[in-house]
Amino acid sequence: MSTSQSPYEQEKTSVKRSAVMPFKIFSLKKANLATLLESIKLDSFRTEKRAVRRNTQKSMKFTLKLDDINAEVIQKKIKNLNLRICPPDGKVKISAPLHVSQEKISKFALSKLAWIRKQRKRMHNQIRPLPDRFLENENHYFSGKAYPLKIIANYNFHSADLVDQQIILNLPPDAGTEKRRSVLNEWYHGELMRLIPPLINKWENILNVSVASFHIRSMKTRWGSCTPKTRRVRFNLELAKRSPECLEYIVVHELVHLLEASHNSRFKALMDQFYPDWRLCRKELHSLVIPS
Repeated sequence: MSTSQSPYEQEKTSVKRSAVMPFKIFSLKKANLATLLESIKLDSFRTEKRAVRRNTQKSMKFTLKLDDINAEVIQKKIKNLNLRICPPDGKVKISAPLHVSQEKISKFALSKLAWIRKQRKRMHNQIRPLPDRFLENENHYFSGKAYPLKIIANYNFHSADLVDQQIILNLPPDAGTEKRRSVLNEWYHGELMRLIPPLINKWENILNVSVASFHIRSMKTRWGSCTPKTRRVRFNLELAKRSPECLEYIVVHELVHLLEASHNSRFKALMDQFYPDWRLCRKELHSLVIPS
């Protein structure tokens, strides 16, 4: 005679049958539950620790092989991939965000390989001037023109000035090369501080932009740079030696970056609109070596 099972007995039978099935059943006893929760917490801590380590990593360097060219790569806290060819020997430097994979960096660099070769060839073909010694009658440039140096012995003060088609250096007789360089660079800096503000004012009005501040620096690879977010602009000290047209071109170039941050088609269209001869000035600057 069959007997019907109560719901409780049916549940017990079901549990017994399931015990022989080939599936692992996790028991949720208090001890095991505590262990499971502790394991989850530990895994979460390890993941969080790895994330913190990734976020606090400041930079990472490695060398990338581009056919017969070695590129120096540095990954750091930046937003975009950047590639530079550095004079005088055409060294290739790539900067990349920390989260970008080496494979992506490699693809980016290889896509620019033809351009890299072209720029390196141009640098190798440049005529390199002899190192300056800052001696009497040695030619030095200002605003695109060459002027001979005239050294005047002066124990009371040191200065430089352009007088009667000569650059006059007032220096102690025992002043060495670096001291002479420093005095002349101070004069170049002062001249740029005189020449640049009227140009900035002119092009702020034309472009309807505003520069927060500008600085003059010695730079090895750039004639100028701009940070659109802060509206700060930097100019290379070497611009004091270049023609007024080249100086104005760099001012316009950097201020246009306040309208367009990248060198895309819109940027070039804006340059064509506001400074049509910009390509001629760029070509002139590209033919010159920035002293390293």
